[in-house]
Amino acid sequence: MPNLGTTEIIIIAIVVLVLFGAKKLPEASRSLGRSLRIFKAETKGLREDDATPTPAPSPQPVATPRAELETSEVDALRKRVAELERDAATPASSTNGAGPVEAQQQH
Repeated sequence: MPNLGTTEIIIIAIVVLVLFGAKKLPEASRSLGRSLRIFKAETKGLREDDATPTPAPSPQPVATPRAELETSEVDALRKRVAELERDAATPASSTNGAGPVEAQQQH
């Protein structure tokens, strides 16, 4: 595209005046100015949004309470196993001399 000289710019301005008329040019300029102001405000808002870093979510100690819960469950299960082993090792006394299983079935 060739460079526009002074003569070409004047010719373009005259054509614009003839096409749009003197009354419509100020209105067009105002609406163009409003549009540019709105555009500028929106781009400024986008820049500010990019400039403010979003805070990283703080890590929540989720694993610690669960680990403590699992540890307490494991301890409870170990105690229960120890009780069951103790009960299995000691013969249950019954009135008829039957073993622990037979005594439970009779009741």
